[in-house]
Amino acid sequence: MGQLLRVQNFAVSRDGYGAGEGQSLERPFGHADPDALHGWAIETASWPGRTDGGGSRGLDDHLVRDFSHGIGAEIMGRNKFGPVRGPWPDHEWRGWWGEEPPFHTPVFVLTHHERPPFTLADTTFHFVGGEPAEVLEQARAAAGGLDVRLGGGATSIRAFLDAGLVDTLHVAVAPVEIGGGSRLWESPEELFDRYHCDVVPSSSGVVHHLFWRR
Repeated sequence: MGQLLRVQNFAVSRDGYGAGEGQSLERPFGHADPDALHGWAIETASWPGRTDGGGSRGLDDHLVRDFSHGIGAEIMGRNKFGPVRGPWPDHEWRGWWGEEPPFHTPVFVLTHHERPPFTLADTTFHFVGGEPAEVLEQARAAAGGLDVRLGGGATSIRAFLDAGLVDTLHVAVAPVEIGGGSRLWESPEELFDRYHCDVVPSSSGVVHHLFWRR
């Protein structure tokens, strides 16, 4: 099938929001509670950084464990990279993840404002503009023949969906409502004309929606 563009483990609320309003340095997900959206993944045995040997097994853990399998590059929206808006006032902000980001691949950050690339550990961040297809072409070239992950947020995922570029999509719907913010959909049925979909409830309370092209 060639190099796929994949969305993995992307969490939204029951009303379709991947993040709330009012993002800031202290609140990356705005007014939304990140634990309510992502607790299903954080509680798994395979959650990155877990050192206590515990955590849940089963479907949630399988999906978290598969996160980096076959991925050679990531595309993310600017608001996933950080809370800075407009032209970059300086280059001090280098993402939410500290000196060892969890990506371990080239990362292409969508932005209208130029910024030179930089490297932290084994992750290099590139800042790119252009249409979704142009950005995907760059990411595929950097991925070394592996797939490209589209990491979010919701607005960026929707742009690539609307451009017909996403091959597979996994969305975990959490049992919480946010009411406003960055929205992926009003209903997953919006994608049924283009994708097959399996819906699998988990014992953690989330419902996994697994989409693949028709």
